[in-house]
Amino acid sequence: MSAEYTARRVAPSAFGDDARRFFNLTLTLAKTDFKLRYFGSVLGYVWSLVRPLLFFGVLYVVFSDILHLGHGVPHYPVYLLTSIILWTFFMETTSGSVQCLLFREGLLRKMRFPRLVIPLSVGLTALFNLGMNMIVVLIFALASGVTPQVGWLELPVFVLLFGIFAVGIGMILSVLYVRFRDVQPIWEVTAQVLFYASPIIYTAPQYHGYVHVALLNPIAAILTQMHHAFIDVSAHSAAHEIGGWPRLMLPLGLIFGIAALGVWFFTREAPRIAENL
Repeated sequence: MSAEYTARRVAPSAFGDDARRFFNLTLTLAKTDFKLRYFGSVLGYVWSLVRPLLFFGVLYVVFSDILHLGHGVPHYPVYLLTSIILWTFFMETTSGSVQCLLFREGLLRKMRFPRLVIPLSVGLTALFNLGMNMIVVLIFALASGVTPQVGWLELPVFVLLFGIFAVGIGMILSVLYVRFRDVQPIWEVTAQVLFYASPIIYTAPQYHGYVHVALLNPIAAILTQMHHAFIDVSAHSAAHEIGGWPRLMLPLGLIFGIAALGVWFFTREAPRIAENL
C-alpha cells in the first residue's frame, strides 16, 4: 500500500462517517454565523432586509415608473420584490461560498471534520435570512391584494430548487477559489450577467421570441413558475413558456446536474483543501 494512498485514506473527507455529527456541525456553524452577523448591531436582522428593500425601491421606480417594464403585469411590485428576495438568497449562498474555506482556514488546519459542512452552512445561514424575508414578502403580497391559493404551497419547492442550485455552484466556487483567486471577480461579473438575463425586473413573456431558450436558465424557469403559482394564476406556467413539460426537464436537470457536479468536485478535492490554502 503506497504512502499516498494511506494519506488519502486518513485525510479529512467531505462527508465524514457520522451523519448526525455532519448535520449538527452544519447547523451549529450556520447558527453561529447568523448570530455573529448581527452581533453588536442595534437594528440586527433589519439590516438584512434593508438592502433588498432599497434595491427593490430603486428598481421599481426606474423600471416601472420610468421604463414601464411592469406595465400590464398584475401585481408587478409583488413579483419584483419576491424575485429580488429569492435572488438575494441565491447571491448570499454563492458569493458567501467563494471565500468560505479561506475564512475557515484556521479551523481546517487544526481540526478533522467533514469539509462539506462549511459551504453547506453558508447556504443554511442564507436560508435563515430568506425565511425572515419571506414573512415580509407574504405580508406585502396580502396587502397588495394577492389572493392566497393552492399554488402558494409550491413556494417551499421553489426555495428548495434555488437552494440546491446555489449550493451546487457554491461548492464548485469554494474549491476553485482555493487554487485560483481570480474566481471571485469572475463570479461577480458572471452574477451580474445572470441577473439581467433572468426575469427579475421583467417577466418571461418579455423575452418574446427567445423565451424557449431563455427559460433553460434554471433561475428563469423557477421565477416564471413562481409568478404563475404565487402571484397570478392567469400568468403562463414555466412549462407553457418553455414549450412543454419535456423541455422543462432541461433546466431541472441542470439544477441537479450542477449540484451533483459540485458534490463530486468538492469530495474529490476535500482531502487536499487545507494544504492548498
